[in-house]
Amino acid sequence: MVFTEKYEEYLNYFNEKLETYCNKLDCQPKILNDSIKYSLTLGGKRIRPVLTFAVGDLLGVPKEKLVNFALAIELIHTYSLIHDDLPEMDDADFRRGKPSNHKVFGTGNAVLAGDALLNTAYSILFSECFNGNEYISASKFICDAAGIYGMIGGQSADLLHESDNTVDEDVLYFIYSNKTAKLIIAPIIVPSILNGGKNYSKLKFFGEKLGLLFQFTDDVLDVEGKFEELGKTTGKDENKYTGVKLYGLEGCKVKSELLCDECLKILESIEGDTQFLTEFVNFIVKRTN
Repeated sequence: MVFTEKYEEYLNYFNEKLETYCNKLDCQPKILNDSIKYSLTLGGKRIRPVLTFAVGDLLGVPKEKLVNFALAIELIHTYSLIHDDLPEMDDADFRRGKPSNHKVFGTGNAVLAGDALLNTAYSILFSECFNGNEYISASKFICDAAGIYGMIGGQSADLLHESDNTVDEDVLYFIYSNKTAKLIIAPIIVPSILNGGKNYSKLKFFGEKLGLLFQFTDDVLDVEGKFEELGKTTGKDENKYTGVKLYGLEGCKVKSELLCDECLKILESIEGDTQFLTEFVNFIVKRTN
């Protein structure tokens, strides 16, 4: 099966599960319910759920065993996007071609929608913990990736340094490794944990490099991308800590190519059918949205 067909298979499977989940969601007041569903159903590439299922196939872990972890990770990712778009953060008016959550429901309700998604994700993970020790370990890994030693820590550093006149490479990598890479590593590692830690170290290293690759390509797209393809305003990172600010646009492209090569070399060292993941890496480095 070609890459696009396999991607669509993973994507459709997840979107069907997400639709079922959203249809059952019925919290009060209605504005909270509506704001949660609004951001969850805006679409997107669903990179994290796709990675979860792809690595699951590589390691022989069925999608049914992984789907709630994929759902929890996507809820966490969606909450982070809602909060990213707030005036106090990136101040973005659009997300995936539609008005940002706070532009539709107001800042206060957007904050609460994000909080609701995070707490609901943790509730899903707590429920999975009843299935055994490996489920506990997988749930904890996701929580850590999203927390103060992961995404939130990276976001805080990003805000702290956004007005710096010069860019320190160590600080940049701290931000990118935590803000972006940790929540890319999580869906890659969960199937490994559920299969007794198979290829754990190699997959974790792969996830770290893939997360950095994703962020560096995002930096390039913020300069060269078009709203029609990205679905969000470009040029928002002009005054922020970015790879482009440190290496320049062409240097950032070179960095992306090097990270792409590193990802592919790691995959070559892993036994099994890594063809989809190999093409996934190329998909990330060549993406236009």
